[in-house]
Amino acid sequence: MARLTVAIAAGVGVVIVAIALVRPAGADGGPEASLPRASEPPPAAPATPLSSQAPAVVVQAAGAVVHPGLYHLPPGARVDDLVTAAGGLAPDADSDRINLAAPVADGQKIYVPRLGEPIPPDVNAAGASPSAPEPIDLNSASVAQLDGLPGVGPATAQAVVDYRSQHGRFRSVDDLLNVRGIGAAKLEQIRPLVRV
Repeated sequence: MARLTVAIAAGVGVVIVAIALVRPAGADGGPEASLPRASEPPPAAPATPLSSQAPAVVVQAAGAVVHPGLYHLPPGARVDDLVTAAGGLAPDADSDRINLAAPVADGQKIYVPRLGEPIPPDVNAAGASPSAPEPIDLNSASVAQLDGLPGVGPATAQAVVDYRSQHGRFRSVDDLLNVRGIGAAKLEQIRPLVRV
């Protein structure tokens, strides 16, 4: 019986040694399991989530919009988004003089002019609206450039160029009254958009 007990004990000992040799090194919860192996890179620090949203831009809508004021818009917003946020264009807005597709920037003032209204000088300051065009030089403007003016079609634009060819340079913006198709009302509408 003693031999049987010794044999069983020896067998159990062999099994324990065999299990210890076959078992992977990280299987037990001992301190060795928590140490990195020399061939493994150190564990990466947990990533801290970054805000995936850029801050909103604050833009002022002024002039011929239903609700002028400051608006918080998402990054990448366009003038059309600002006009929509401001309740849309007022009935007397001159939509031909603004670029609804232009992007807006933080701190910008977008001024929507009324029909026949000159653009106020403060819009040309820092943060100027992209809708405030540079005045067109009447002495060098092409038919296409003149055709882009409000109330000026291709025929009137051609008449301006023809007048310039026949009579020489314009000396003042008021000389436009001598061009066929331009009266006092149309002159006042385009006066802030042209120069000599």
